[in-house]
Amino acid sequence: MQATSLYQPVQERLDGVVDGLREMAKQRFPLLSELLDYVFSAPGKRMRPAITLLASNFSPHDETLTNTMATAVEMLHIATLIHDDTVDDSALRRGRATISKLWGDNAAVLVGDYIFAASGTFVCDTGNIRVIRRFAETIMELSSGELQELSDIFNPNQTKEQYFERIYNKTASLFTTASESGAVLSGLSENYVGALRDFGYNLGMAFQIVDDILDFDGTEQEIGKPVGNDLVHGILTLPALIAMERYPNDNVIPELFKHPGDEDLLQRAVDMVKDTSILTECYAIAGDYCGKAQSSIMSLPRNPARDSLEEIIVFVTARRV
Repeated sequence: MQATSLYQPVQERLDGVVDGLREMAKQRFPLLSELLDYVFSAPGKRMRPAITLLASNFSPHDETLTNTMATAVEMLHIATLIHDDTVDDSALRRGRATISKLWGDNAAVLVGDYIFAASGTFVCDTGNIRVIRRFAETIMELSSGELQELSDIFNPNQTKEQYFERIYNKTASLFTTASESGAVLSGLSENYVGALRDFGYNLGMAFQIVDDILDFDGTEQEIGKPVGNDLVHGILTLPALIAMERYPNDNVIPELFKHPGDEDLLQRAVDMVKDTSILTECYAIAGDYCGKAQSSIMSLPRNPARDSLEEIIVFVTARRV
């Protein structure tokens, strides 16, 4: 199942968002235009803006506002990816060379900043102070998550509670904002706004957990980066944390973190984490979050948008990339 097939109720509006991003790349300054064109033409699931649009499809409203918000959400996501790739010194993103790899770190940071700022102007165009504030809080949370990750690089003494807090900030915060803002701008009742906010939170948590599982369970061709890439960079994710809990006295990960770059230690660590029962436990935790996402939207009226949201829940745990 392809992610794009899930967006049928809002596909035309989502296509408009993507077209708007490509139009934005037409700048008079050639380097900026080239950078933006490369960034906005990259393939992607467009899941976050689609969720904003789907969350708005429970009430008649001025779609200009929610289309604008969906654009801002996707721009914020793109900007964070550029900065993440630069901080992580990543050469590839979805099998495609990163901005920092092609143009250098300076250009990557600056174009990321430009897109961050531009996303803020789009949110301001909604004129909704609640949404503007939530968007600003999200940028703070995204940055906080990155700093949390940076501060714990090659630190084996971490807890699952720290991990869950970090992935909320890094990932689930934007999913939460995507769904909540669509609900607010379409004029839904507070009960429905809360339901969609909870949906976004739980879906985002599940999405990141599955991403972290695929770092071990996927192939380099599927995930567009080497298997075990998080461990290479000293990052502990849920599969590795469970492996460390399960094997506290005979665990290779602390040794790997003392000797980063040791290929033999890395392979042993990956083989340990890829234990079927460990990955099964991780998928079960992701499934629990998906179950909560499903429960949160049961109060919403049954319509094509709700059907799509439910299909997205299934897709998140079933995806391979």
